[in-house]
Amino acid sequence: MENRKKGIIYIILSSLFFALMAAAVKYLANIPTAEKIFFRSFIGVVVAFTLVKRDGGTLVGNNKKLIILRSIFGLSGIAAYFYALSQINLADAVILNKMSPFFVMIFAALFLKESISSKQIVALIIAVSGALLVIRPGFDANLIPALIALLSSVLAGMAYTVIRELRKTDSAATVVFYFSLFSTIAMFPFMLQGGFVVPQGIEIIVLIALGVFAAAAQLFMTNAYRHAEASELSIYTYSNIVFSSIFALLFFQEFPDLLSILGGVLIISAAYLNFRTKEKALMTKKKRAKQSLSENRAAL
Repeated sequence: MENRKKGIIYIILSSLFFALMAAAVKYLANIPTAEKIFFRSFIGVVVAFTLVKRDGGTLVGNNKKLIILRSIFGLSGIAAYFYALSQINLADAVILNKMSPFFVMIFAALFLKESISSKQIVALIIAVSGALLVIRPGFDANLIPALIALLSSVLAGMAYTVIRELRKTDSAATVVFYFSLFSTIAMFPFMLQGGFVVPQGIEIIVLIALGVFAAAAQLFMTNAYRHAEASELSIYTYSNIVFSSIFALLFFQEFPDLLSILGGVLIISAAYLNFRTKEKALMTKKKRAKQSLSENRAAL
């Protein structure tokens, strides 16, 4: 029970730092997206390298093909997310990005042969309905950035699905190290070609903070999953939406409209339904395991 509480606290702290990261990206409107990703990733390399060496781990990845695949999907997702953050309201971008767990559900079923229950399908339909309310399909200037924000969740879903397989062969710190290194190297030429902007004054501090917030979020998330099962923690990741809405109001005077609020409520409700479905399935599995153990003991 104590480990579960620690896991919940860590995942909420992770969501807080991810929200701070998004706010930093939003604030740095004058800094090109490639430059922001470069600094975020470079600090990630330093943090991940330190963690691997501290734990006595190795920087030699075991499943190199999946590590590269995770890095490509992850970088593409971050690029789409950072672009969307610069174009639409902070809360809207975060809400659409939090569709990623539902895409994990789809991709895990397609490629990892994981089953989807009827309740999870209902949850997915509710979540998609919520996303449509946030996007508000139309021919205005916000449609394309909103769709790119949704695309970021698709790409993140692909990356997290690959991570599920990588857990069997490589440590989290090793995967984060290669992802950050790949992103740093890949973004360097784009950063130079896109017109490097020398940050001024407070921008320097916020740019460094962006990398620190991202690294802290990854660190807390990694520790959270060491203390509790992913199915127990998934619902708490949606506190990111709450934190981001608060920061949007405090720092950018943005307040989500009624449709965005309703869309967010639907997505969080769908997440809760999915969470309860997984929790019940886990409890049933544990109950059956206990019954099987009791029957084996009785037989002896």
